[in-house]
Amino acid sequence: MKRLSMSVLAFAAATGLAMPVQAQTEIQWWHAFTGRLGELLDAQVAQFNAGQSDYKVVASHKGNYSETLNAGIAAFRAGEQPHLMQVFEVGTATMMAAKGAVRPVYQVMADSGLPFDKDAYIAAVTGYYTTSDGDMLSFPYNASTPVLYVNRDKLTEAGIDPDTDLSTWEKVGPVLDTLKAAGVSCPLATAWQSWVHLEGFSAYHDVPFATKANGFDGFDTELVFNGPVQVAHVAQMGQWAKDGKFIYGGRRNESGANFRGGECALFTESSAGYAGVKKEATFAWDIRNLPYWDNVDAAPQNTIIGGASLWVMEGKPEAEYKGVAAFLDFLSSAEVQAQWHQDTGYLPATTAASDLTQSQGFYAANPGTEIAGIQMTGKPPTANSKGLRLGSFDQIRTIIDEELEAVWAGDKDAQTALDSAVERGNVLLRRFEQANK
Repeated sequence: MKRLSMSVLAFAAATGLAMPVQAQTEIQWWHAFTGRLGELLDAQVAQFNAGQSDYKVVASHKGNYSETLNAGIAAFRAGEQPHLMQVFEVGTATMMAAKGAVRPVYQVMADSGLPFDKDAYIAAVTGYYTTSDGDMLSFPYNASTPVLYVNRDKLTEAGIDPDTDLSTWEKVGPVLDTLKAAGVSCPLATAWQSWVHLEGFSAYHDVPFATKANGFDGFDTELVFNGPVQVAHVAQMGQWAKDGKFIYGGRRNESGANFRGGECALFTESSAGYAGVKKEATFAWDIRNLPYWDNVDAAPQNTIIGGASLWVMEGKPEAEYKGVAAFLDFLSSAEVQAQWHQDTGYLPATTAASDLTQSQGFYAANPGTEIAGIQMTGKPPTANSKGLRLGSFDQIRTIIDEELEAVWAGDKDAQTALDSAVERGNVLLRRFEQANK
């Protein structure tokens, strides 16, 4: 290559002409985060972009989880898909069945030449998104599990010891009675009612949500969450709703604002609610284990993950997948994973990040933040508790939400509502099975 003369360089500088530079490769990432989680996601992207000059990740919010999934599917059909798409856990089977739409993460990393050790990732976190051979299909970006948040000030105001034992629903019941008698307008609320009180609940009590290992062993699965353990729990929640002790706020996380605003005493929610509660709550609060029914012999087993993973979409130039791999490698680093875990309440994806968080003294300084990980990994998962892999699950959740709302409103008893949800949901499973034969 000929060296540019000093006169040419001087002319370019004097006239403001830009010298040719290598263009950055853009990596498009569609996600569902807003609020504090959106801010933290943007900070990660900025850190990656500032740390190298070859690639530029462009993050775009596409609505809630369901809206983001639907936008991604529509974009792929139109040939306008992003490189990366954040898909909530209930969309896993849908993404796996989308032949030709997804490039597995293990393949992306192998093709990139970057180091990738699947054993470095925590099995309880990655198991939802891997094959039976342990090959990672999507990257577990934000994995959470349900826990109990406690407004300690509300308990104190009602004359309840804020350290009272809330480990079982049998012990929660009398506390709700006292809170209600003391005039507390919202003794108990929940986010994501299906995930917490049916999906996670079934795993925690080691009872099946669906046959075929909750769908892991085949699309010919059937819903069975209308068993006696689930019916008894939903019936009790229905009675608490009737008595004004359980206040239903919505299907997603609408009740989060009520808890963070100090209205609710107890709140079952994702471990990732930590980011918002830490930022907004002006009262004393803590995190506890999700309660379980002590009269169920197998409980507590382990809760399952929620949240979402990052799926790599097919159809992009081969060279651009090296940028995708570089970004996933960045997200996998112990330092980035540990910071994400500590800031959000999401579980660390790697053992190294968990160990780093421990060594930094974060758990000791922030009691309760270790509960989600212990609750999920304390026991080896069973066929009933390793997760759910069901087709059309987003639509099935909508059915479950409708039936649970009928119970909370007193329009249906628990058995009738869950029987109906199972029957209606199984129709969707059969359609999904037929479409993917």
